[in-house]
Amino acid sequence: MLKFLPPSVSNANVIVGLDTPDDAGVYKISDDVAIVQTVDFFTPIVDDPYWFGAIAAANALSDVYAMGGKPVTALNMVAFPVTKLDKQVLAEILRGGADKVRESGAVILGGHSIDDPEPKYGLAVTGVVHPGKIGAKGGARPGDKIILTKPIGIGVITTAIKRGATTQAHADEAIQVMAKLNNVVDVLAPYDVRGLTDITGFGLLGHASEVARESKTGMRIHSAQVPVLASTYEYANQGIFPGGSKTNFKFLTTREYIHFDPSIDETQQMILCDAVTSGGLLICVAADKADALAADLKANGTLAAAIIGEVVADHPGKIMVMP
Repeated sequence: MLKFLPPSVSNANVIVGLDTPDDAGVYKISDDVAIVQTVDFFTPIVDDPYWFGAIAAANALSDVYAMGGKPVTALNMVAFPVTKLDKQVLAEILRGGADKVRESGAVILGGHSIDDPEPKYGLAVTGVVHPGKIGAKGGARPGDKIILTKPIGIGVITTAIKRGATTQAHADEAIQVMAKLNNVVDVLAPYDVRGLTDITGFGLLGHASEVARESKTGMRIHSAQVPVLASTYEYANQGIFPGGSKTNFKFLTTREYIHFDPSIDETQQMILCDAVTSGGLLICVAADKADALAADLKANGTLAAAIIGEVVADHPGKIMVMP
């Protein structure tokens, strides 16, 4: 819990609140239903306003999926320079967001907008989950396998987009990855998934480290098994990394939350810490169920369903990154 936040107020119905670094809050309203609440918005990650809206919406919806929930309603959050940009730009941003919300099965009920020098867009999302089936970060157990549902490397490519260094094909590929919804809750339901999170700004190793610390377990992640967008290497080898990736690497290594095998080169280390926008789900599931779950995820259209490591009892709170 961040030290500068006010103390959480005790309430028996709060299942997930300020005391843990989970992806969304969860509040129990009956024995069978809890609501999941989250909010997320950011400045444009790509130039195309429609895809900016779609990606921002997918990113916000993802926090509900990361708690094992299903989105039901959303509110638009908009900041826009009304006197500087054509209002059609705003219309396209909202259209992109609306399409993703509709795809998720949720509905937009309204929202709020302000005049601001820099465009910003996102959603406040409410979802539902059974109180006994929440996918919190603290649920991983020794012996679990770790599955990742989208390739990483997005931060490298979006930074290259901002620098005008990408091909259109590479930019389009990254856009499609970011805009893909993590709507696989029904696929996960039969598998007793315990540890669950989505990969965003803290990168694969940053978010995996949170799961390890909250679960009081260790992890081994096998670098060669982690799916990475192929074009990432082209730009990473030019030294193109977002500032967030460098911050992630410094934070995790300084605190010794991660330890790299000496055979893993610096470029790969940075990619594993890459600051992602709207990444995939990190799923911890019993080892004897992992292959079947990975197959079901692939059959249901996930961009990846890679078993990238395992949860261990050794070195709790730390990740060993192997070749």
